[in-house]
Amino acid sequence: MVVPPPAGTNNGMQAARPAGSARSVGQGVGPVLEKFTGVERIAVLRGGGLGDLIYTYPALYALKAAYPTATITLLGTPIHAALAAATDGPIDAVELLPFAEGVRDGGSGNTEEDEQAVEDFFASMRARKFDLALQMHGGGRYSNPFVLRLGARHTAGTRTKDARFLERNLDYVYYQNEPDRWLETAGLAGAPTIIPPLLQARDEHRRNTATLRNPDRASLVVVHPGATDPRRRWPASYFTEAVVGIALEGAQVLVVGDRSEKALAQEVAECAAAKLPAEHRDAVRSVAGELEIGELAALLESATVMLASDSGPRHLAQALGTPTVGIFWVGNVFNAGARGRSQHRIHMSWVTECPVCGADVTQVGWTAPHCGHDDTLIRGIAVADVVQDVLDLTATSLLLQE
Repeated sequence: MVVPPPAGTNNGMQAARPAGSARSVGQGVGPVLEKFTGVERIAVLRGGGLGDLIYTYPALYALKAAYPTATITLLGTPIHAALAAATDGPIDAVELLPFAEGVRDGGSGNTEEDEQAVEDFFASMRARKFDLALQMHGGGRYSNPFVLRLGARHTAGTRTKDARFLERNLDYVYYQNEPDRWLETAGLAGAPTIIPPLLQARDEHRRNTATLRNPDRASLVVVHPGATDPRRRWPASYFTEAVVGIALEGAQVLVVGDRSEKALAQEVAECAAAKLPAEHRDAVRSVAGELEIGELAALLESATVMLASDSGPRHLAQALGTPTVGIFWVGNVFNAGARGRSQHRIHMSWVTECPVCGADVTQVGWTAPHCGHDDTLIRGIAVADVVQDVLDLTATSLLLQE
């Protein structure tokens, strides 16, 4: 729903125009409103991790289609800058966000702002004279005031009922597919809500990872056992069992992860190899901590299937057109699950209470604080079912990608 601000609302820079005054010119995921005129410089606010940015790529492509001569500047984080530099996509430039509450924290729970750095950032952004600024960073309690300080001629984005109004506003409803949410946001700015292929690896990264492929194995399955939130991690022992089952069917298995996940990935790979017959042990290895983001993209692009919990690398594989088998807590499926099932399979845990204290986990981080327990919520998903989906996609994915 497009929400107009109450009468007399002023954002401190200009009168907030009711979104309903913009004529609807079409319908995609949501309403497509008339385009703004004279748009040559677009800013998009999106903090967070790798998957957070990938959610927005369909919307960014839609903006490119709507405003083909405009430059898109992402206000993001270092991993976003690394991905944009390592792949071809719709982002023209990245400006790193300062540490600011609700927009980018300082790591390790530190949310203190460097006031001078924040002021310098806004001065620099206002000098860019953006024509359009879009908020694609949540409900807007912190991010809408942040976007308004950029000084753009036009603004659009999502908002909770207690957030500041932008020029065009979309109700923030938590349980929604995330790419669809940002496509709807792009529609507020007049962008056609299309979903094209998102990313392609670069040739130099394909060459760097070509030697990882074992030509004697029938297929390549990439496995990522990690996730930022430990509640979203399938147990390492389950991943180990799955890797064993996949390798026994003739697949090569490469376990990936960043440097912080190196021990976890090695545990899965080494335990799986120890359980395999001698003729299959060389089929499994960990490459966690060895790949830069561009090389990870190239590896995932070349994979037959990717198996992972709900994580950034799984989102990256999907963005590259690689079939995936994802293991999700049910609430995250609404936000982050793949929409189709021909190339993507989803296994859901329907746990709704913390296994330690019984707190209602459907509200944690939304209307209730974290209970303090990080025990996995997806332990109940059976290994055999997951392996079967991997094997099914392994058998059909080449046909589906043609």
